[in-house]
Amino acid sequence: MSEPIVAVVGRPNVGKSTLFNKLTGKRISIVDDTPGVTRDRIYAKAEWNNRAFMLVDTGGIEPITDNTLLLQMREQAMLAVESADVIVLVTDVTTGVTANDEAVGALLRKSGKPVILCVNKCDSLGDPPAQFYEFYNLGLGDPVGVSSVHGHGTGDLLDRIFEELQQIPEVEQEEDRICVAVIGKPNVGKSSLINKLTGENRSIVSDMAGTTRDAIDSPIENKYGKFLLIDTAGIRRKSRVDDPVEKYSVLRSYMAVDRSDVCLILIDATVGFTEQDSKVAGYAHEQGKACVIAVNKWDAVEKETGTLEQFRKKLENDFSFMSYAPFVFISAKTGQRLDKMFEMMVAAVAENKKRIPTGQLNDLLADATTRVQPPTDKGRRLKIYYMTQAATAPPTFVLFCNRADLFHYSYQRYIENRIREVFGFVGTPIRMQIRERSED
Repeated sequence: MSEPIVAVVGRPNVGKSTLFNKLTGKRISIVDDTPGVTRDRIYAKAEWNNRAFMLVDTGGIEPITDNTLLLQMREQAMLAVESADVIVLVTDVTTGVTANDEAVGALLRKSGKPVILCVNKCDSLGDPPAQFYEFYNLGLGDPVGVSSVHGHGTGDLLDRIFEELQQIPEVEQEEDRICVAVIGKPNVGKSSLINKLTGENRSIVSDMAGTTRDAIDSPIENKYGKFLLIDTAGIRRKSRVDDPVEKYSVLRSYMAVDRSDVCLILIDATVGFTEQDSKVAGYAHEQGKACVIAVNKWDAVEKETGTLEQFRKKLENDFSFMSYAPFVFISAKTGQRLDKMFEMMVAAVAENKKRIPTGQLNDLLADATTRVQPPTDKGRRLKIYYMTQAATAPPTFVLFCNRADLFHYSYQRYIENRIREVFGFVGTPIRMQIRERSED
């Protein structure tokens, strides 16, 4: 399910970033009294009343300016407004309504989006100051008084956001439809692959990197089942991303990974593994998604005896941090091995959702600890009492022991390898949680 987007906007230095940090519960945005500190959009997940949403902090909007930086910040903020489902306009009670507030309010009214007027810096408890009532003149409904520094009124603001989000229907994907995020760095052939699989030109294809801006959904059905393919913008290093539109495209790509069942990570066979490929794959790994690595443009590689095996061994070394992910060598142009790719994706999703009974896990644990004794430290030996599976997608195992500090990472990796040897889990990461409890 795709999460709705809530954009926090306003003129510079009204406390947007402080409010953003308070609502997300994390110090993500830089806070400073200097206007213009937040230049790009910063985003984070937030949740209220069991409704998750993506909160986006923006640079200040200066409606009329000749300053190049402020013009770029305004462009960034307006992009966030266009893509948002709900907008929070932040103003400053200590300055009252300014001409810029009125100009920004007029811009937001034209957008047709739900706008919540937030009056910041109402730091005193009790009745709001007299200036608070000026903000009714903006014509944006009842304002919400908050103190982003102290947290006063943020609950009321979140309630208002929740009310607006309730008007937006939650689009659930069909239970039997597998959601596939096609990810990779720019120009590896993601759009060409989508077009080949759908049999139509759903996505623009060009040799120019960055052609795809939005995450495009394409439902298909074949003998392997029902799929929702999401063509995403190529994810580049932040230092290479200058275009404001592309920055928002990258956010959409990450959100596509978040709502996917399996990530199809595309590699360009003519270029080979790059550092950026590890960044793209690393995000999918961190999110606990089922993964299949597809090496595209294999038809364009000059081959000799053993070329495929040599390429595979190099990739296994490059992707050693996610050794569970299978490789498939494909061609979006000719359709080579696309059937095999679907088989791998379906299998990886099943493994990602697989659950193992506790009894079988503890039989494995007893065998593993007999083969390789748990580590010791100063005469004190690690004792693992039992193991159970706490969750799926990704498979998460909880191990109870006498001392968590003795449970070295190397021994955790050994237990994980034994789980994979016996139960498979090909194509999915595994999470291990260590809990300490007394022998009683």
